[in-house]
Amino acid sequence: MQHPVFEALNFYSDFYGSLSFSIMGFVSSGTYAIMNIDTYTFSSMQGTIESIRDVLKKGRINDAYALLRKYYDSTIINIYSDLYLSDNFSIENFIVTQIDNWVKGVDKIPEYRIMSQYIKNSEKLQQINNLLGKDDRYKKIRDRCNDNTHYNFYRNLLLNDNEIHNPSRVKHLNTFSYDIENLFIQHLGYLFYLNDHYMASSDYMDSVDVGLQPVEGSQYWVASFVQDVFDKVIKPKREDIATEIKDKTMMQLG
Repeated sequence: MQHPVFEALNFYSDFYGSLSFSIMGFVSSGTYAIMNIDTYTFSSMQGTIESIRDVLKKGRINDAYALLRKYYDSTIINIYSDLYLSDNFSIENFIVTQIDNWVKGVDKIPEYRIMSQYIKNSEKLQQINNLLGKDDRYKKIRDRCNDNTHYNFYRNLLLNDNEIHNPSRVKHLNTFSYDIENLFIQHLGYLFYLNDHYMASSDYMDSVDVGLQPVEGSQYWVASFVQDVFDKVIKPKREDIATEIKDKTMMQLG
């Protein structure tokens, strides 16, 4: 079936792949990790989105929602871990034990409810939380994910049978496309609000690596794939969030 959701999923997947590679050299302060811990977080998200695409191509909308909940959880884990490191790392507290133990496999990450509440209560994220929480879309998305994961309604079962004639199939795909788009925007809104250096192009470091004097201000240039996602997804769909990020960051977003 040809549906815009497949093009969107390819776009999200490519974005996470590019982001994973581009941030590899940034140190995750507060952990013993040699490589930025978000590098593998983003490549894992890329894999989940590719799995969603493959499952949807088989017409298994119910299974795709179970994977969507996995993606939803991974975005919250990512933002929680970055925020917790930001809140607790200091010269006096050089290793943030909770996150470092999670990375090393010693301790589990807190449950979803605790992480979500921590993010919502953060003073650092107050402005963007106000924008993301101005309606109940994210509660409804979470409910749809849970309904499909736990078969809360018989109709959720039917969405996994690709041989049943379902006149509402396109409607469900439209809803799914809306849901993952909003989760993607929420994740990037939080991520770039917290770690705007992730937006950077490689030009500044490329010059340093070859012994050249970087162009003045080039440390604030934005990677083309980041600008692309702002232009194609965030600005047209959530201009309020795009404006908030641009107002807060020194990065030269168009």
